[in-house]
Amino acid sequence: MNKLIAVVDDEEDIRELITVNLKKNGFVPKEFGDARGLFRFLKKEDPALIILDVMLPDVDGFEVCRALKKDANNSRIPVIMLTAKADESDKIVGLELGADDYVTKPFSVKELIARVKVVLRRNEFKLSDKSVEVGGILKIFPENYSAETEGKRVELTTTEFKILHLLASNIGKAFSRDRLLDHLWGDEKIVVDRTIDVHVRHLRKKLGKAGLLIKNIRGVGYKMDV
Repeated sequence: MNKLIAVVDDEEDIRELITVNLKKNGFVPKEFGDARGLFRFLKKEDPALIILDVMLPDVDGFEVCRALKKDANNSRIPVIMLTAKADESDKIVGLELGADDYVTKPFSVKELIARVKVVLRRNEFKLSDKSVEVGGILKIFPENYSAETEGKRVELTTTEFKILHLLASNIGKAFSRDRLLDHLWGDEKIVVDRTIDVHVRHLRKKLGKAGLLIKNIRGVGYKMDV
């Protein structure tokens, strides 16, 4: 496996706990106690995933996630956020900023490792490399997980892209939230169906006018129609 995982948390004992267990599962962890260290690291290395604590001493974890997802070089790196807050609104904020998953402290190390594996497996999903055009205003490029609307390139997270690509490849077909979760996570779904709503909302915002092509099907899920 030997995939590089960045672990960002200001609590040394938590970093050590995560690091030890990542190593046991064949990963190569790199620890950081603050955001500055992470950003210096990202200038030289390209980790397979980032485990990011919300409460950091220098920069709020939500702001770190926002910055990562706005940076073309880092936007496709999946992020799992660690938060000591059980408030659902905090979790939704993280997902809206582009985080791929979240874990609430105190957490089960086995659960965290399972989520790491699921997110990484999700990112390895093989898609057709053929570009897709919808409605004359949206083009989708599987080779670099991006889209273009009205001539402007849009950088998407892996999850956003997979939802968009599935809908665009099946114009007019409705997909339930459960079906979309199956597409993203397979049999290892460990999040609620509301996660799909958050990602779709974020996706629509990025796509602008083209986001109107994604239709809500009340009580079911979503479809793309021209």
